[in-house]
Amino acid sequence: MSTADASRGHRTPPGSRLVPALTIASHPQAQRVGERLLLEALAEGRQVLLSRNEPDFTRPGGALGMHLADPFLSRKPLVFAPGVEGRIRLEPGEGSRVAVGGEALRGPWELSAEEVAAGVPLELAGRVLLLLHLADASAREAVDALGMVGTSVGLQRVRQHITQVADLDVPVLIRGETGSGKELIAQAIHRHSTRRDKPFVSVNLGAIPRELAATELFGARKGAFTGAVRDQSGFFQAAHGGTLFLDEVGEAPPEVQVMLLRVLETGQLYPVGERSPIAVDVRLVAATDAHLEQQIHEGRFKAPLLHRLAGYTIRVPPLRERREDIGLLFHHFARGELEALGEAWRLRPEEPFAEPWLPPALAARLVGHRWPGNIRELRNVVRQLVIGSRNQPHLRLDAQLEQELALAKGAPPGRSATAQPVAEAPSRRKPSEITEPELLAALRENDWDFQAAADQLRIHRSSIYDLIDKSPNLRTAGELSAEEITRCHHECQGDLDAMTRRLQVSKRALGRRVKELGLGSGST
Repeated sequence: MSTADASRGHRTPPGSRLVPALTIASHPQAQRVGERLLLEALAEGRQVLLSRNEPDFTRPGGALGMHLADPFLSRKPLVFAPGVEGRIRLEPGEGSRVAVGGEALRGPWELSAEEVAAGVPLELAGRVLLLLHLADASAREAVDALGMVGTSVGLQRVRQHITQVADLDVPVLIRGETGSGKELIAQAIHRHSTRRDKPFVSVNLGAIPRELAATELFGARKGAFTGAVRDQSGFFQAAHGGTLFLDEVGEAPPEVQVMLLRVLETGQLYPVGERSPIAVDVRLVAATDAHLEQQIHEGRFKAPLLHRLAGYTIRVPPLRERREDIGLLFHHFARGELEALGEAWRLRPEEPFAEPWLPPALAARLVGHRWPGNIRELRNVVRQLVIGSRNQPHLRLDAQLEQELALAKGAPPGRSATAQPVAEAPSRRKPSEITEPELLAALRENDWDFQAAADQLRIHRSSIYDLIDKSPNLRTAGELSAEEITRCHHECQGDLDAMTRRLQVSKRALGRRVKELGLGSGST
């Protein structure tokens, strides 16, 4: 593995070969986004000359290509020359306008191997944005049968993992940051498995109240608890013969972890209140953005369950490690938004002198953004930009997005914005650091939304329940008696918000209890 590769945390997929490359992230002809030029000559000690007339950019795996062709680009070439230890030297042609990481290039400049590995945006004449990065020379498709968009090394590795494990029946654990596309990977595994014609059931454990998790997953028998007026099937039974996807598996309560382990070991489950086991045939695919090893160390997750879940592990790269895919993903999402608005023609301009619909300066900010929310955040930004720029000739930032996409300032000329130090997200706190008054204040400020309170306190959602268990003055909705809920429902005239404030429990969990007791959904 090269130094540059190691700096980015890549494990090069077998059979691949990393070389410097230029990928089009923005162009007046939007359909050209995603085309690339491999700079293989640099590895052989030769220069590469880039102008509007040469060389040709092609789709990965394609045979026919075309030069950049924009009439506003200079005929004087930008020179890419090899340096020592993976460095690349840039030399602008006379009269050419080139910006590197948002800074005008006024003379020769050398980029380190680490900067190239991270991705360096090159803006040409305010018309075209190229990303200089490392590419897998063997990459073939930008959009494949798995439904994934991109050609980055990290995505190629994920594709290979899916292909290797999809037709097997082993459990799969998908690990990656929030919003990085873990459910899309689970769906791809199911579609390419022998279970493809059977159900795919997706469950977010972080969205299920802790006291109801066992019932929702494994079902319950009539009379098992107050409100269980009939037999109830769980998600495992719903997924029988197919695939069950458990997102945020790190949020599973301890009793559910024990039950999951039994299902994985025996293929049998016990519905709540049932003494006889039920056999289920389910392939389990789980996902998490949590540090499960740390949770094991803290006694909040069972090590045997992790070992069972991780029959095969797939790690999903965050979007900031696949910057060369951002232009493709942006236009992929934009196409859907434009079609809904009846403006899909914006991505099919015929006028060679047209202004780029996605201005290169804006594209550079998108490429340089850290994307803490990953693909989910990018999709939201695309929607905001497209809708906010309706009937405009090109996309424009509003004040809110301007602030969200603000990049680090004060970079030395020629330095990539992606290489600048960026403040990391606040680190997680230990639950033991949270006092009861602090916990209560966070819950009240967030209207007893446990996830919002956990985010504010910088702890995992499951820790909220642990802290409540240890707090003599706090309780969960599952601890409320049917009489207390019924009386409060009557006094608050069914207003669930008022009931939540009075009873001081999770609104979502209280709503479930109200429904189970047949009191009606109430006001939300």
